[in-house]
Formats: sequence, structure tokens, C-alpha cells
Amino acid sequence: MKNQNKKENNFTFIDSQNLNLSIKDQGWVLDFKKFRVYLQDKFKVNEAYIFIGFVEGNQKLYTYLQKTGYIIIFKPTLKLPDGKFKGNVDAELVLHSMIQYNNYDKAVVISGDGDFYCLIDYFLEQDKLKRLIVPNKKRYSSLLRIFSQYISFLNGAKDKLS
Repeated sequence: MKNQNKKENNFTFIDSQNLNLSIKDQGWVLDFKKFRVYLQDKFKVNEAYIFIGFVEGNQKLYTYLQKTGYIIIFKPTLKLPDGKFKGNVDAELVLHSMIQYNNYDKAVVISGDGDFYCLIDYFLEQDKLKRLIVPNKKRYSSLLRIFSQYISFLNGAKDKLS
């Protein structure tokens, strides 16, 4: 029997591109420091992994994220002909959630990307999913709708998290 007084030890795995673009699409900017506190208070997140494409010149952002309590996992990026950067972090997020699997009680996954369907489904089968946080309820993969009872949305959180 589990000890009912045991403190929860949850980890979060954040698809930074999906989070950032989804929040910007709603017309606001996420305050990552407030968001880190929110994750700790609401979901008992002790370690917050954020997966982000490495872009030269963004060191201030990376330093800020680390100082506010995130563990950054970088993905090398490619500069596209239009000047934008491409660095899909999906494989890194899945890999690190499995590397850390035995170190946390439950996972909080932050993304609206349907590529994480199999990960979310596996976490549910293993009773390892605390929450799926979808940044924008108006724009996320319909594959994830099957997990609706486990989804929290960030729409309406602008006053608390911006």
C-alpha cells in the first residue's frame, strides 16, 4: 500500500515551440517564471524539462529559463532559406521522458502536437500521466481529444501567466 503522506514527485516535459507559438497565437506572452511556479503549485512538478531548438544569440533566454527553474534540453537547429529556424524537439522529449521514467511519479506533458499521442497513451496505460497541458484549446491535434479528461488548457490563463 502506498504511503498517503508521500510527497508527489512529478516531472514536466515541455514542447517549447508548440507552447510559445500557441500562446503568441492567442495574443499574449507567457511569463516563464510564473509558469514554473504554476506548474509546481498546481501539478507538484519538481523538475521541468523544456525542449528547445538552439539558436545562436538566444543565450539570455536560455540563462533566464535555467535561473527560473527549467532544465533545458537543446536540439540543434537548421536555418531555412526564409531565415527561420527549424528544430523539431519531439524525439528528444519522448526520449528524455523515458530516460527519466523511474525518477518521477507522474508526467505532465505540455504540447498540443498529435505526435505525442503514443507517449500520452503509454503514460495512461502505465498510470504515469498527471496531466496533458494544451496551450491553445482552439488549435491542437484532434488525435489528442481522446484524452480530454486529462487535458488542461492555457486559454484564459493570460492574467495569471503573462
